[in-house]
Parts: sequence; C-alpha cells; structure tokens
Amino acid sequence: MKTLKWTSLLAGAIALGTVSPALSHHSHAMFDHTQFVNISGTVTNFDYRNPHAGLYIDVNQNGKKVNYWIEMSNLPNMIQRGIGAATFKQGDKVTVKLHPLKDGRPGGNYVSIVGADGKTYD
Repeated sequence: MKTLKWTSLLAGAIALGTVSPALSHHSHAMFDHTQFVNISGTVTNFDYRNPHAGLYIDVNQNGKKVNYWIEMSNLPNMIQRGIGAATFKQGDKVTVKLHPLKDGRPGGNYVSIVGADGKTYD
C-alpha cells in the first residue's frame, strides 16, 4: 500500500512538472489594423510591465485634452527595440503612429514612436 501511495505521488509530481502552464492572451481584434493614425502629445504615464507595456499621452484635439492609451508589446520585445523603463518620462513630447481602437475610444496599438530625443522606436 505504501509503494502504491509513493508511486502515485511521484507520478503526479512528474505530470505536474512536465505540463506547461496555460498562458492567457487577448486578441488584437479590438484594433483596426487597416488604419494608421498619427498623434502627438505629452506623456502622462508609462507602464513598463508584462503582459504589455502601456503608454498614456495627452493629445490636444480641438482645444480639448484627450488622454490616449497606447498598447505596446511585452518587455522582451521592448528591450529588443531599445525601449527601457526610463525611455518615456512624464512630460516628454512624443509622436505615435498606431492602429486605432475599432470602437473609437482614444487609443490603439503602437506601430512606432518618435521619442522626445527624436529617436524612432518601432
């Protein structure tokens, strides 16, 4: 009986150790990948974290300040593109090329960003 118990425990541990975790990821269907929009504004926040970095910028539209949310990529991709946690700082002026949200909210999926230093990140 003891052997069966230990064998079952060992088999369970091996099974758990070899099963890869289920990773959840959302679709990019919310973005209109047939459209490109260019916006310029001032960085209000830069969330440098997984699963996606996020850049928030205030854009002047018809005399009103509109805060845009720009979804970026995961941190390994950001690092590969030369984007680090301190690349975009609050108050920086940036220009973003993005695929807009289909529902018309102010935001989108970034294609490229021209930083305050004039460097392009894509």
